[in-house]
Amino acid sequence: MSFLKKLKGMLSKEDKGGELQERTKEPFKKKFQHFQELLSSNNTVLETMADMEEKLSGEFLFDRRYIDFSVKTVTERVKNIIDSLNVITKNKYHTLNEKYNTIISHIQDLLKRKSEIPAGSYVLSFDEITKEKADRVGSKVANLGEIQNRIALPVPHGFAISSSAFKIFMEHNDFLNKINEKLSTLSINDLEALNTTSKEIQDIIIKGKIPPDLEKEIRDAYSKLCERYGHNVRVSVRSSAIHEDGEFSFAGQYSTFLNIPSDSLLEKYKEVIASLFNPRALFYYKTKGFEQYEMVMPVGIIGMIDAKAGGVMYSRDPNDPEDNIIIISAIRGLGKCVVDGIVTPETYFVSHFPEAKIIDRKLPKQTKMLVCNLEGGIEETDVDASIQEKPSLTDEEVKALSKYAVSLENHFQCPQDIEWAIDKNNQPYILQSRPLKVTVRKAAKSVPTHVHGYNVLLEKGVIACKGIGFGKAYIVRTDDDLKNFPERAVLVAKHTSTKFVTVMNKTSAIITDVGATTGHMASLAREFQIPTILDAEVATDIIKNGQEITVDAINCNIYEGHVNELEEFAEKKEEPFKETRIFKTLEKVLKFITPLNLVDPDDEKFKPESCETIHDITRFCHEMVMRELFDITGTSADDVGAVKLVAGIPAEIYLLDLGGGIEGAPKYLNPEHIRSAPFNAFVKGLISMKWPEARAFDVKGFLGAVAHTATISEEEMMQTAEKSFSFITKDYMNFAIRLGYHLSTVEAFAGENINDNYIKFFFKGGGAILDRRLRRVRLITEILKRMDFNVKIIEDVIEASLTKYKKPTIEKILEIMGKLTVYTKQLDMVMYNDAITEHYIEEFCKEHITEN
Repeated sequence: MSFLKKLKGMLSKEDKGGELQERTKEPFKKKFQHFQELLSSNNTVLETMADMEEKLSGEFLFDRRYIDFSVKTVTERVKNIIDSLNVITKNKYHTLNEKYNTIISHIQDLLKRKSEIPAGSYVLSFDEITKEKADRVGSKVANLGEIQNRIALPVPHGFAISSSAFKIFMEHNDFLNKINEKLSTLSINDLEALNTTSKEIQDIIIKGKIPPDLEKEIRDAYSKLCERYGHNVRVSVRSSAIHEDGEFSFAGQYSTFLNIPSDSLLEKYKEVIASLFNPRALFYYKTKGFEQYEMVMPVGIIGMIDAKAGGVMYSRDPNDPEDNIIIISAIRGLGKCVVDGIVTPETYFVSHFPEAKIIDRKLPKQTKMLVCNLEGGIEETDVDASIQEKPSLTDEEVKALSKYAVSLENHFQCPQDIEWAIDKNNQPYILQSRPLKVTVRKAAKSVPTHVHGYNVLLEKGVIACKGIGFGKAYIVRTDDDLKNFPERAVLVAKHTSTKFVTVMNKTSAIITDVGATTGHMASLAREFQIPTILDAEVATDIIKNGQEITVDAINCNIYEGHVNELEEFAEKKEEPFKETRIFKTLEKVLKFITPLNLVDPDDEKFKPESCETIHDITRFCHEMVMRELFDITGTSADDVGAVKLVAGIPAEIYLLDLGGGIEGAPKYLNPEHIRSAPFNAFVKGLISMKWPEARAFDVKGFLGAVAHTATISEEEMMQTAEKSFSFITKDYMNFAIRLGYHLSTVEAFAGENINDNYIKFFFKGGGAILDRRLRRVRLITEILKRMDFNVKIIEDVIEASLTKYKKPTIEKILEIMGKLTVYTKQLDMVMYNDAITEHYIEEFCKEHITEN
């Protein structure tokens, strides 16, 4: 596009050299200005579509803001394309607007905000809640109501503050607009901005005022709860966000407050709502594809259980769900430490069949526990020395809990992740039950227990998520360490933390000194499919920051260095992002954007009425503007003043001099007449090589090569002759080269000011089966990289650039690129395997780069 800007300026000047014939100069200028606008929009659309398609690999995180921005960019630019074409053609293709509006309507339907907060009571008792009311009270509380009212398992008494209450609270304080404004430009990849924005939003919410009618309903519901218990009850104030504990776990992302007295209830209610916008929750929400309007927080108010023991149990082993094992993690006092993964709990393994048989148990020493404080809240206290090494549960309690797990799994028809507590009267209660994320591994070759020849750093711990990971260790000691977490590193930490979710998209494996497989972070690791070893005890002491390690989370081994022998067992991770709503939304939207149905311009269906996608419209407009602008059926190169170069090579090259590129006005243009430094250098490379025999095709017109630099299809290339065009000045060239089925464009500036100098290269190669085209791309890419180009590849398209080199260096590189152009044509039919490709890469570099 820099070429087009320069060309526009040059064409506006007096044509002193007579290179453009007077009879076509002015019409050409006017048409070209509109063509410039169309081509600029066209290139932007194609780049945006390519970027959107690249996101479908599942390897990139994006949020709704990305889709909205990309769709806006594409649709606005396509409208510009249609308008430009109709200006050039005097409204010949006005029916394109109808097709455009139809396509846009389909896209907008897919992007409509569909969720509505249902109207209803601000407060609902657990007695009137079942799973059908999840949209009003959230899945967490809805599941508790279901357990109490339909399964008849013990659940603490409580009530829910509904989604309607959340809505009225937000509207009363005019929070929605304020929050929307802050979230509209937030990038999920900028953790510092994420933290800052999160704090600002949470501060706003905590300072908000609860509407009087909502406050009254909450206080009345609390009074009824106290009547039910027969005293002023302390409560836990728990998040129950819409979508939490449903298809997506949101494990540990929101706040829960324990043992809260009545005078703090309303304040804690606001703090739970504010936790909807904490950094890790925002990251999780956005990467799972939810939108701001879906961020709704009902809250559960639950009678506090002053537990003698608590913990988490899984109705299946998440790593081996077919084993029919129930896993129970337990600790004295409140189970919060188990959930948060900051201690190593007791673990019991209980069989489904025979029913409730304890198969194994692990009983670590417990010296500290959390208990309810008499003044409210919780506190840590010492465990009596006489029971520190004794189990917190009796066998009967273990069996009772395991039967609860089976009942819950049977009712909800899927494995369950269950939080429980046993009060001081030995009564067990269910505090939470949600779907358990399980890993089903395909049958494969057994992973060797130990790989000989490598130093084993650690072989202890428990596996939270099976798999094998490689990378440099990155030790996380504070939250600030997460801001600079490198790609593909192994996260090593003392304790587990749900805050790790903000880097799980970058993490190749996780190791912690302390933690349980039943904790929140373990659930997230399984959700993101990250090999994870917990309770390794001394990982942060033994593993050094930056040390290359291999994590075998199948045999629970951590090796020093990269264990090549384990690479074959490292399963390619199914990208969890592909299962998110936002990913599926992009997939649906792209069906109206990227498919190309209009391929052959000679097909009778190549008309506006056949356009079904954005890509169809751009393809049609591009073809029509080329015909209108350059009159492909009748206009020759001579009509616009282009001169054919006679250089003794089997390629037709036409030059259009825009100032100082050609000396005089020769009838037959030879290389000695050229004064363009970049073009001379490139042609020197072309001439110096031995050329294969040229093909001959019917030539249809001029300037198509330039216009096709971003959009050439293989079908188009197969219809195009070896006819190439270049715009030149003394210091500049834009050379669109066609050789057989290849198209490459080289734009270069080679002047005295190093800051102005650059080379840009575009290549699209067809005429071969896919594997050969990709090998050709690999060859060109590798050679360009050895010349220090910055290279971007999308399938068989190469874009490369190099900037700020001295003029002699630019000229030398252009000469090599001229040689490379001929070299790749010579290899059309011989790159039949990777070894041959590697051979030709080395051959070219040795002969033409190393020596220079």
